[in-house]
Amino acid sequence: MSNYFSHSSAVIDPGCQIGSGTKIWHFCHIMPGARIGENCNLGQNVFVANEVVLGNNVKVQNNVSLYAGVVCKDDVFLGPSMVFTNVINPRSAVNRKNSYQKTLVGKGVTIGANATIVCGIEIGEYAFIGAGATVTRSIKPYALVLGNPARQTGWMSEHGIRLEFNPEGKAKCPESGQHYLLKDETVTKID
Repeated sequence: MSNYFSHSSAVIDPGCQIGSGTKIWHFCHIMPGARIGENCNLGQNVFVANEVVLGNNVKVQNNVSLYAGVVCKDDVFLGPSMVFTNVINPRSAVNRKNSYQKTLVGKGVTIGANATIVCGIEIGEYAFIGAGATVTRSIKPYALVLGNPARQTGWMSEHGIRLEFNPEGKAKCPESGQHYLLKDETVTKID
């Protein structure tokens, strides 16, 4: 007996690992070699390829495909129809299965609806990628990025609230009360 839920229309291939409390909804496909943590939620029509790793409490919204090389740490949110790539220069007539590049998505990251993440980058913990953004390079922890190509426009708290730093480089999240320090273009939580 499994300790996760999967809808009857989902295809769960033998050889994958799925943590307890995870829910896999309509028309999903989980391939062998995929590893999904505990208490994850995979919405309708999600594809998880071999070698994909999802940490605990990852939320994958409808119509997301996770291709080989994607690693998401705990508490990641992947918005509806966002896209990961795994080859920089795909061609139909050229087999590049040995050219897959890794993409690391740090703890607590949010990636908005219809965003595109080009492979071979790292997205720092608690970064926030706006809806429709096209991310072509690595993103710093706590960074807010928007647009195509994505550009950093600010900083976000661990609760997903935009941070406003004072002249001393300090900010307080109005939702959580957590304090942050901005120094040398790097944000750290200080309590």
